[in-house]
Amino acid sequence: MGGGGLPQGWTVERVREESGDTRAAVSGGERFVVVEDWRLGEYVPLEAGVILTFHELCLVEAEGEWFMGRTEADGTVICWASYGSDLGEAIRGL
Repeated sequence: MGGGGLPQGWTVERVREESGDTRAAVSGGERFVVVEDWRLGEYVPLEAGVILTFHELCLVEAEGEWFMGRTEADGTVICWASYGSDLGEAIRGL
């Protein structure tokens, strides 16, 4: 990972450019993050490395993958799917 927890070659400015969201932000993984496991019908905790926020959506890096999710009012992040290991492809999936 590069500076700020982003992959090598990535900056917050590049994230903003690629996503088209001039207010995109990068934060550490200090929030409680879960992914919905539809097979089990429950939420599974993730150890987040970095969280990228895009208005009400976010991408969370965990276990070498980028998970798409949303931030709840209490700060908890609920993810619903992995968008793969490539940040650029995950951003384009927004």
